Amino acid sequence: MSKVIALRKTPRKRRLTDEGPATETVDLSLRLLERLAASRETIGVSELAREFASSKATVYRHLQTLMRHGFVHQESKTMRYTAGIKLFILGERLRERFDLVAVAREEMLRLRDETGQTASLSALIENQVVWLEVLHAHAIVNFGIQPGSVIDAHASAQGKVALAFGPEDLLERCCLAKPLKAWTPHTICSPTALRRAVAQVRSRGWATAPNEFMVGLNGVMAPIFNHAGDYAGAVGIGGSIQHIPASPPLEQIKAVTQTAQRISHKLGWRGR
Repeated sequence: MSKVIALRKTPRKRRLTDEGPATETVDLSLRLLERLAASRETIGVSELAREFASSKATVYRHLQTLMRHGFVHQESKTMRYTAGIKLFILGERLRERFDLVAVAREEMLRLRDETGQTASLSALIENQVVWLEVLHAHAIVNFGIQPGSVIDAHASAQGKVALAFGPEDLLERCCLAKPLKAWTPHTICSPTALRRAVAQVRSRGWATAPNEFMVGLNGVMAPIFNHAGDYAGAVGIGGSIQHIPASPPLEQIKAVTQTAQRISHKLGWRGR
């Protein structure tokens, strides 16, 4: 008799219960918070229980505890859950204490108004390029980029800036140690081509990525340096390639690089 063996592509999630170690209880609460904070819609207990391979009773108890502390909100009509105001308050307090965001915001407003394009700020966090702040242009259509979003370094202008001016081994560790994802037909996926592009960014002091992350989009980004002269992040503009062409006009390049210099000086950088 032939035997059919079912292969699972991903391991089954381990069931979490209140009877487990205290760390498992904390782990479930934190994962519930992350899930609710990432969702634009309210979520029900049954859906959360299925997603986290837990019982509805266990998930309900965790949600009720989080509600008492303001981290979770339950809608009275649907009885479904969403992130609470406490998460927003804590997040805003942390953002204000993040020096780069606080220092850069005024200059980003100036850059947005000067160019008419969306201004963004990014930094390396645990070797990932993360958007810290996005100031959308005054336009009918804007792009759905949110602070906290992560983008592949090889497929973005801010990523190329990080590769060019960040840690020396970043390119090898984060991009060349594994196959590069082709987000579009224009994404740089060749190690040789990426090295060449990064060298060009290092030479000229700014980066673009026309159609590389999404067809029709481009950005111009320049590096920010701290008081020690180390890479601290990147600032620049992004928008339709109709308004930010593959070869950006000099006024856009100057606006971005001068903004980066002003922010760097506010951080104590003494370069030119």
